[in-house]
Amino acid sequence: MTESPAHPALWPAPLATGAVDATVTVPGSKSVTNRGLVLAALSSEPGWLRRPLRSRDTLLMAEALRTLGVGIEETASSSSAGAAGGPGGGEAWRVIPAGLHGPATVDVGNAGTVMRFLPPVAALADGPIRFDGDPRSYERPLGGVIEALRTLGARIDDDNRGALPMTVFGSGGLDGGPVEIDASSSSQFVSALLLSAPRFNQGVEVRHVGAALPSMPHIRMTVDMLRSVGAQVDTPEAGGEPNVWRVTPGALLGRDLVVEPDLSNAQPFLAAALVTGGRVTVPDWPAHTTQPGDALREIFTTMGGSCELTDRGLTFTGGGRIHGIDVDLSEVGELTPGIAAVAALADSPSTLRGVAHLRLHETDRLAALTKELNELGGDVTETADGLHIRPRPLHGGIFHTYEDHRLATAAAVIGLAVEGVEVENVATTAKTLPDFPAMWTDMLDPADVPARRV
Repeated sequence: MTESPAHPALWPAPLATGAVDATVTVPGSKSVTNRGLVLAALSSEPGWLRRPLRSRDTLLMAEALRTLGVGIEETASSSSAGAAGGPGGGEAWRVIPAGLHGPATVDVGNAGTVMRFLPPVAALADGPIRFDGDPRSYERPLGGVIEALRTLGARIDDDNRGALPMTVFGSGGLDGGPVEIDASSSSQFVSALLLSAPRFNQGVEVRHVGAALPSMPHIRMTVDMLRSVGAQVDTPEAGGEPNVWRVTPGALLGRDLVVEPDLSNAQPFLAAALVTGGRVTVPDWPAHTTQPGDALREIFTTMGGSCELTDRGLTFTGGGRIHGIDVDLSEVGELTPGIAAVAALADSPSTLRGVAHLRLHETDRLAALTKELNELGGDVTETADGLHIRPRPLHGGIFHTYEDHRLATAAAVIGLAVEGVEVENVATTAKTLPDFPAMWTDMLDPADVPARRV
């Protein structure tokens, strides 16, 4: 369609003409890919990342590590783990550790993992490393990481902003040791310190002080991945002190890592099955994982669907009706936009709790969801720590995304059942899910059953 100067790049969200029946291969996990890149860069020997996600956030991470001297070679590859297209096959990145050095400038874009995971790495480099990014990155919480690194011996110039832009003056190493940090605004603060800790002279003891930690599965992911490359980590779950993580200094081993599909990015496709009363299969869904997206199996089943996990993957089937839900999403906050979209199409109200920290994500997700859903005729109220959603008949209109990939995919879900939804800047989905519009259209092609309407 013709682009409007006031609303560039409007994408007409496809209306479902029937129940979806599709198999959707979801690219690799952003969270696993970026953690894997950092750990491989800090290892004592080369390693492989197989089937990594290629998206804006992961390419920013790879390029940032290259600017610090790390070798990252991208190749199409197959291995003994499987033929091309199977586990271990397809694209692979070979990561070759090297002496970290500056001067260099890191572009973080608006990637929380890059802006938080790499300052500790930069402190290990030799020379000044400047961090800059998109305008929104200046507003996102970073002060906890900055102050923690200073406590551990780093020199950082942030003009007392506690935010980007800033310069880390690497001295080739970092003392490490005990540090207190308030990570209640982002679990990435803890993960940032843990990932580089084996290279600190004294390792690290991270003690979280403050309100409850959000997104604990991501910290468990960090710990599991550290252990997989030989790090010794003591955690609260292993009988340690509550909210305390200890990492012993030591060499990290190069590994051959196959990246799991990004389960959070599978959300809009599973939601499509729920909204249309159809069926979607996501191949290679892991039987055991630390990814927050695995919670979708339970959440969307509660909302009216059913799922089956087999060796082939996860098949999710909608039941023809969507039920409201009262749910604490504190551990899986990134799923909130997609759940809100489905809840707006339900047959009863929903309350989404425990996600006050979403006000500090790519955008203020709670305010944005409230505004955009209400402008389509919804009845959404922002609460102290979440949203209350009372379903009403919705109508078409422009859904603004605020350069937030999860708002864009949430809008696409609404568009399945509501005619005339236009998504502003759907290209922002490239942050973690390249080619989303094409994947979405391909999923809808086989539909041939009358769609549920709102």
